[in-house]
Amino acid sequence: MSAKIEVMISEEQILKRISELAEQINNDYRGKELKVVCVLTGGFIFMADLVKRLNLDVKTDFIDLSSYSSGTESSGNVKIVRDLKTPVKGEHLLVIEDIVDTGRSYNRILTHILPLEPASFALCTLLDKPSRRDEELKHLNADYIGFEIENEFVVGYGLDFDQKYRNLPFIGRMLN
Repeated sequence: MSAKIEVMISEEQILKRISELAEQINNDYRGKELKVVCVLTGGFIFMADLVKRLNLDVKTDFIDLSSYSSGTESSGNVKIVRDLKTPVKGEHLLVIEDIVDTGRSYNRILTHILPLEPASFALCTLLDKPSRRDEELKHLNADYIGFEIENEFVVGYGLDFDQKYRNLPFIGRMLN
């Protein structure tokens, strides 16, 4: 690793919180089939660890959004680069995000998926940065939140910097 990274949230803390979220989701969706939709690429590790703890009938699908070219700032233009492969009409959807930041990606998902008429829609995010919400998107809040963090650029556990550091087992901040 070329950058120095300080641990903010340990692997143990993450796994404990995922177990708590899974318990809540299991209770909320008891007796229902759940379609879990992972927002790629950052959400894949979180989704895998969460789904392993769900005691429900689970289907999975993936969607890929892009608003970053490289670096740490979003371009603000959120594009769908890989759409869902299966229909969602009548499905109970749980969308898995790595992080909710400005709210633009969340808003793009909502405007794309809600017209497809799912039976229900909820968002589960590992990290939430409410201080970064765009003014017009302040109302967008995840239904299931792993950790709320301050306005810092973080890597690890699926989150990257220029496609690196996704494999770190913890959430960390990059130091200069």
